[in-house]
Amino acid sequence: MAKLLYIEASPRKARSKSITVAKEFLAAYQAAHPGDEVETLDLWNTELPECDGFTIDAKYQVLHGQDFTDQQQQAWQAVVETCDHFKSADKYVFSLPMWNFGIPYRLKHYIDVIAQSGQTFSFDPQTGYSGLVTGKPVAVVYARGGSYGSDETKGLDMQKGYMDLLLGFIGFTDVNSILVDPTLAAPEDVAQTEAAAIEQAKSIASQF
Repeated sequence: MAKLLYIEASPRKARSKSITVAKEFLAAYQAAHPGDEVETLDLWNTELPECDGFTIDAKYQVLHGQDFTDQQQQAWQAVVETCDHFKSADKYVFSLPMWNFGIPYRLKHYIDVIAQSGQTFSFDPQTGYSGLVTGKPVAVVYARGGSYGSDETKGLDMQKGYMDLLLGFIGFTDVNSILVDPTLAAPEDVAQTEAAAIEQAKSIASQF
């Protein structure tokens, strides 16, 4: 039995296009893989470790191979537990809207917690960085008010570009992207866009 971790980054819930399409993905996935476990991590209802001074100091203690103070140890343990939970999954689905051309701050907070040397990536002076989350597929549902496929607008997309970079950095090579855009078009056009994204999501999910 495999475990799929669904990471939800929109606070809009029923009004969210990214969540709507992701839920269709999950329904199709569960129909195709009835024995698998699906866990939802709602980032808007999850307490995440703070990236405060103790956590950052602990991070550098790890990088320099030095011991922790008690406060650093407590802060780092919370980070490790969050990383372990993330790495416990076999498959991943993210759903996220575009905010100010990038990603929601709750998702950035989560990424800043789990993107840690020795946890999700490693560094060697000879070979450089290597991702540690390998051999696992991920699907990402992106919702955006505009369209960012043209030469004039693609440079504004710091949502998908960032996620592609981050996921590749920590080891993902099987990355499936589902775009729901533009969501600020005429209602009938948005309905067609959403329907097309749902069909793509279902197709990917059946083979995921």
